[in-house]
Amino acid sequence: MNTETVDRPARGAGGGLRGRGGLVIPLIMALVSTYVVIGIAMMEVPPDTTFPGPKFFPTILAVAGYLLAALLTLHYLRNPDEKADQTEYRTYSDWTAFAWVVGGLVVFILLLDLLGWIVAGGLLFWCVTRAFGSSRPAFDISVALLVSSAIYLIFGAGLGLPLPSGILGGL
Repeated sequence: MNTETVDRPARGAGGGLRGRGGLVIPLIMALVSTYVVIGIAMMEVPPDTTFPGPKFFPTILAVAGYLLAALLTLHYLRNPDEKADQTEYRTYSDWTAFAWVVGGLVVFILLLDLLGWIVAGGLLFWCVTRAFGSSRPAFDISVALLVSSAIYLIFGAGLGLPLPSGILGGL
């Protein structure tokens, strides 16, 4: 009796996608790359624009996204997760951390004009550090405000690109 066939289920047992949950990542990458391609196609570029132009770097990102999505798809199809039918998992999803990051991003988007870049960016940075499990909120807020202030100065003074000043605009 061959113990290998008794102890281990066949590779295709339980469906063709069993152990291939990682295929969600290349799907998301392909969708984002498609969104970038649609943006490139809808972009109006003046005819006298010289190389590289505003479509150059988004094109590189779209091509790289599609290439990585294809390579990841091949990887997940060739190497399915062999522990897919067991209760013990190699990885898990930390939904609390995910909620902190997504919630921080939503608050940042909604309050950017009202609070301004420095405060909203600091709040977003703090939410991300909280998601990563930092236990020093005072230090995190200090660093967040320092980094968002530096970015504000770099974009505003260095590059001439104004960021929303919000409630700090009159100071």
